[in-house]
Amino acid sequence: MQIEVIRATQTWQQAGAYYVRIQGMAKQHAIPLRREFDEHDTPETKYIVLTDDAFPVATCRMYPLCGDCAMIGRVVVLPEYRGKGLGGTVVTEAENWLRELGFARAVVESRDVAVGFYEKLGYAVTDGAVIRGDTFDCIRMEKALTAQA
Repeated sequence: MQIEVIRATQTWQQAGAYYVRIQGMAKQHAIPLRREFDEHDTPETKYIVLTDDAFPVATCRMYPLCGDCAMIGRVVVLPEYRGKGLGGTVVTEAENWLRELGFARAVVESRDVAVGFYEKLGYAVTDGAVIRGDTFDCIRMEKALTAQA
């Protein structure tokens, strides 16, 4: 594997994020595109894309929530690349970028089956309430984005 991290700021790079989301989530879980792509997917939305030999294989998106808090969401790794640490890499890269942009906290709304993954990355359940979604049940988690040592 030859993994490259891209801060997707150009349309062609963002297309890589969309590709991974379509292949890794929408297609796999029969999610209609109108539900997968929502009001948070705009030209101003920030995306991290991981490529393997220039082919997009993992992604996430980030957007401001309020004040010093930002959401990291739509964390997706293509099925054939799962179990290789790329999910953790994409989240860590998103946190680094958010830190540079001045955010102090990151929020995720984790699928109930992925809570342990986010806990390993330092996230904590905020209130334990289940968020009932159209497709998945999620749990809100947060992490302080302290300066890297």
